[in-house]
This record gives sequence, structure tokens and C-alpha cells, in this order.
Amino acid sequence: MNPMVQLAAETENPLVPPIPELIIGLIAFVIVFGFLAWKLLPNINKVLEERREAIEGGIEKAEAAQTEAQSVLEQYKAQLAEARHEAARLRQEAQEQGATLIAEMRAEGQRQREEIIAAGHAQIQADRKAAASALRQDVGKLATELAGKLVGESLEDHARQSRVIDRFLDELDDKATTAEATR
Repeated sequence: MNPMVQLAAETENPLVPPIPELIIGLIAFVIVFGFLAWKLLPNINKVLEERREAIEGGIEKAEAAQTEAQSVLEQYKAQLAEARHEAARLRQEAQEQGATLIAEMRAEGQRQREEIIAAGHAQIQADRKAAASALRQDVGKLATELAGKLVGESLEDHARQSRVIDRFLDELDDKATTAEATR
């Protein structure tokens, strides 16, 4: 090998670029960096600022929504408690009205029962009087006929017949009354 080539090869370091290349690269880097800083950096900052505002606004909206949701939840709980209280009150009123209605119906039933019993007693009394009257007439007729057959003459005189019948029946009533009293 040639000693010159060997010397030139020893003086050049492959890790260190030549100075003119280094200067041209540095100028190109400054131009590209300046262009990017001038054109691209404002757009990047603008997008980052919008994103930051959107995030902060979203957080504020989320906090407002959470506060509103908490308020609605409290209102819901209050309305639910009020509805439960109202339902309990209505249930109590219904029970009281039911008890009152039952008491009224019992009283009405008792009153109707008493009326029916009184009407029954009155009807029995009227039937008894009617039966007694009919019996008096039948017994009177039979007694008159029997007495007429025994005596052999007609006892058709109505006034006398009535007196005899009444006296006879009164004696029977007196005997029945004393018999009931001795029991």
C-alpha cells in the first residue's frame, strides 16, 4: 500500500464528519426547525390548548352533572319518603273508615233486627187477638148450639148469647191466668 493513502486513512476519523458537511447539515437543520417552529408549532399549541379546554370543560360539565344527579337523587328520595308516608296515612284512614263502616253496619243490622223482632211480636199479638176473637166466636156458636140442644130450645137471642159466651170465656181466661201464675 501506498504510504500516502495509509497516512490519509489514519488522519480521517469516520465518526467525525467533515467540517463543510457539518456546517451545511447544521444550516439545513436550523432552516427546517425554524420552518416547523414558524408553521407547525402554533397549530400544535392551538390544538393542545383546545384539548386542555375541552378536558377542563368536560370535567366541569361532569362535576355539574354529578351535582345535578345528586340533587335529583335527594329529591327522589324525599318524594319516595313522602309517598310512603302518604300511603301509610291513606292505609290508616282506610282502616279507620272500614272500622267505622263495620260499626255502622252492625248498628244498622241490630236496629233492623230489633224492628223485625218488634214487627214479629206485633204480628204475633195481632194474630193471637184475631185467633182469640175467631175462637170466641166459634166456641160461642158451639156452646150456644150445645146449650140449645141440652135445653131443648133455641138460644138465638144474640144479646143473651153474647153475654153467656163472654162470661164463659172470661172464666176460662181467669182459670188460665191463675194456672200460669202458679207455675
